[in-house]
Amino acid sequence: MLVLAARRFGAMVLIMAVISLILFLIFETDKLAVAGKVLGPYSTIEQRELWLEQHGYNRPFFVRYGEWVWSALHGDFGTSIRFKVPVSDLLWERLANTGLLAGLVFLFMIPLSLTLGVLAGMREGSKTDRLISLVSIVTTSTPEFASAAFLVALFVFHLGWLPGTSAMTSGFDPWQLVLPVTVLVLYDFGYVARMTRASMAEVMTSQYIRTAILKGLPRSRVILVHALRNALIAPFTVIVLQLNWLLSGVIVVEVFFAYKGFGSLLYEAATFGDIFLIEACTIVAVFVAVFSQFISDIGYMLLNPRIRFR
Repeated sequence: MLVLAARRFGAMVLIMAVISLILFLIFETDKLAVAGKVLGPYSTIEQRELWLEQHGYNRPFFVRYGEWVWSALHGDFGTSIRFKVPVSDLLWERLANTGLLAGLVFLFMIPLSLTLGVLAGMREGSKTDRLISLVSIVTTSTPEFASAAFLVALFVFHLGWLPGTSAMTSGFDPWQLVLPVTVLVLYDFGYVARMTRASMAEVMTSQYIRTAILKGLPRSRVILVHALRNALIAPFTVIVLQLNWLLSGVIVVEVFFAYKGFGSLLYEAATFGDIFLIEACTIVAVFVAVFSQFISDIGYMLLNPRIRFR
């Protein structure tokens, strides 16, 4: 177990190192372009070369890369070209906002998707199964911007029950989170529910479940004690991997509702060409993706004895 965990962790570190090197090559190789982004399009070559000299860009490539990695490990990503403040000040605040959004999505999505998936898997082929599968397919296949537009038209313009934006300009307002959370839950719960349904249906047809039922054990005990744990192994890994999607894949929702989160920050950085902010957002997004994969692998090994003791 420890050996496998160490291997996964080593692979995570290696992936982060490779991605960071590729990222540095893409954004930092053309030094004059970096200076042009910082000083503006009307700066002269002489001004750019002076800026490069003052900020150590004329040193060897791997020296600059090593210092950049060291600074990134300490949370120092430089100064944002657009916002004129340290990147870390923007980054951690926006991450906290997206973390709040993701936490609320998980709070509603996990119980809903697991409950519906288990109910569908227990009654494979029934009307309940078909109805849950139909709803799951429809919600998952509907893009976020489409469901967001529909919900805004219904609850903002037609009924007038909810605010149409989530900018929080007058302070924290929980009502402004209702629509973004609803859009994300609608889009994501169907996928997890379908995975849970398939896993539960497979477990319910396994030999040891049939044996437990034939021995006269109560059906509720068979499901809760014997079937549910094994059925939740696959959905667990899927749910953990949703962390990456909720961090960088919610750009559409955050931009649509003007929510000041990580996704909208990445969008603003890419639109403006803020090199240092793009680098920081990319590193954080990759780290979350790799770390969630690491947690998923470890959790899968803990839940599945066949993997744990292999």
